[in-house]
Amino acid sequence: MSSSRFRYPNRVAALRSLIQEQEIDGMLISDAHNRRYLSGFIGSAGYLFITETDAVLATDFRYTEQAGDQATGFEISQIKGRLTEWFPSLLADLDVKKLGFESDNLTVAGLKLFEDAIDETDVEVSLEPKSGAAAKIRAIKDEGEIELLQKAIDIGDAAFEETAAKLTAGMTEKEAAWEFEKAIRERGAECLSFDTIVANGPNAARPHHQTGDSELQEGQTIVFDCGATYQGYCSDLTRTVVLGEADDEVARIYNIVLEAQETAIENVTSGITGSDADAIARKIIDDAGYADNFGHSLGHGLGLEVHEDPNVGPRGTTVLEDGMPFTIEPGIYIPGWGGVRIEDVVVLENGRARVLSHAQKMRF
Repeated sequence: MSSSRFRYPNRVAALRSLIQEQEIDGMLISDAHNRRYLSGFIGSAGYLFITETDAVLATDFRYTEQAGDQATGFEISQIKGRLTEWFPSLLADLDVKKLGFESDNLTVAGLKLFEDAIDETDVEVSLEPKSGAAAKIRAIKDEGEIELLQKAIDIGDAAFEETAAKLTAGMTEKEAAWEFEKAIRERGAECLSFDTIVANGPNAARPHHQTGDSELQEGQTIVFDCGATYQGYCSDLTRTVVLGEADDEVARIYNIVLEAQETAIENVTSGITGSDADAIARKIIDDAGYADNFGHSLGHGLGLEVHEDPNVGPRGTTVLEDGMPFTIEPGIYIPGWGGVRIEDVVVLENGRARVLSHAQKMRF
């Protein structure tokens, strides 16, 4: 089957190259985001079977017509009956002997169902665990993906700025989060890309605080971590704001985090690893005396998922390349006092980071 027939021919071709490298006959794609990425099908159920010559999307009656419209170039196979009634025969038709599967997605119980279906027939197929195959391809975004990502970011930025202008002392964290959600919906977002974090005062010492009924107070840091989804692509933005006057301590800690973030943005380059990038910002925070108060990674990739490759943290071994978007989000968190985090999305282009987030930041 010619790759040119596909909606995303380059993506299918990249997976086929991995199939050759892994010395398997084909891949079973079960992850919903990878299924969408490779085929264009956005239904909630189905499997892709991709070999060097064939590409099949197996789904049930609810989605066969939709799959035919969206998954250009894929043969649509309607799932009927039990797994034993369609899975082994499909593998036989594809002449697959060694089938890779997404071991980081398929559960133990799900794998057993596939294995049992094979065992009940005379089809001889081995299932080979392959971790992160499609995820590695997804880390580098094409021009169309960057455009969609930018649209999601623009929606999130504008919604945050509208929300920030409405924040008042006495408003609850939940009320602030709801203002943001309304604002992204009014701008065309499909949904939040994750549950909005609004963390006021001491709550801001928890990087992933669960937004609650705490009332916003003047003079305290408010960490606002938010995102929007547009045509499947996710934005991610964090700003720290203060209602009223910020005291010298707030300004001092905020400026340490801001310096760490801006230094990382300026110095991250293609060819370094995620851990190298993390170290750029972490050194500034460590040198300021807050090594124990920055306990998460500098950032993460994002696209169809709000957290995906590459890992931009102390254990990030992936070499950063042009076309990779990721967040840069250092923070300082002090129990009993609060916290500061500042997050932007960047994409590597011509070896340097171009900032995609444009929401206003506090300046002291």
